[in-house]
Amino acid sequence: MDLGLKGKKALVMASSQGLGKAVAEQLAIEGTDVMLASRNEERLKEVAEELNRLRGGKVEYIKCDITNLDDIQRTVKHTGEVLGGIDILINNAGGPPAGSFESMKDEDWQQSFELNLLSYIRVIREALPYLKEKGGKIINIASSSIREPIPGLILSNTFRLGIVGMSKTIADEFAKYNILINTVGPGRISTERVHHLDEVEAKRQGVSPAEIKARSEESIPLGREGRPEEFAKMVVFLASEGNTYLTGSTLVIDGGKLRSI
Repeated sequence: MDLGLKGKKALVMASSQGLGKAVAEQLAIEGTDVMLASRNEERLKEVAEELNRLRGGKVEYIKCDITNLDDIQRTVKHTGEVLGGIDILINNAGGPPAGSFESMKDEDWQQSFELNLLSYIRVIREALPYLKEKGGKIINIASSSIREPIPGLILSNTFRLGIVGMSKTIADEFAKYNILINTVGPGRISTERVHHLDEVEAKRQGVSPAEIKARSEESIPLGREGRPEEFAKMVVFLASEGNTYLTGSTLVIDGGKLRSI
């Protein structure tokens, strides 16, 4: 299937590593011109050089703190100017700290709100004029916690669900512009974030991270962690011309781990 992504213009947030990088890579392979954005400029430069060696779409980068409105405005404007528009927006952000309700202070809640929900709202608002020109795709990356709360991740469980509510609402509002919006929740995908959470849980239980990983994999019908590129390919399909009718939906990519219907 020709995904129709060659020459499209994409902004991928938090794309210097992990799932964001994986999505940017798959888009570039398909011929999409991609703007990388994250706080780590040195890492962004390395990733841009790596992806440009694929000889697919052109890959550029800009430093951006997604909790800073000025940075977001500058990033979206720069993307529109350098790439010549925005057809695809991939919203992504690092996960908030692990912990229980009683361990969180006001500043923890505020920081997570700004990182994991308000940043998405702001980026969409700034990118909307570009997306309205010809229609486009917005993919909001959340977590499998949008379907089943994850113990010890009270902040993620709270704000990721906010992404779902927002996405479902604006999918209706933006349909008249032919802008399709979907939310994707990764399950256990092999990233630094997942490995870090394993270490936190292992310390809490007094076992090794390897044991935590093994237990988790036993609960996945496919019997293993997902690979970042497996997750990314699903996101890229939703952002492609292969998807012309799916909007306002929430998908979880987790190897069948969640049993909910």
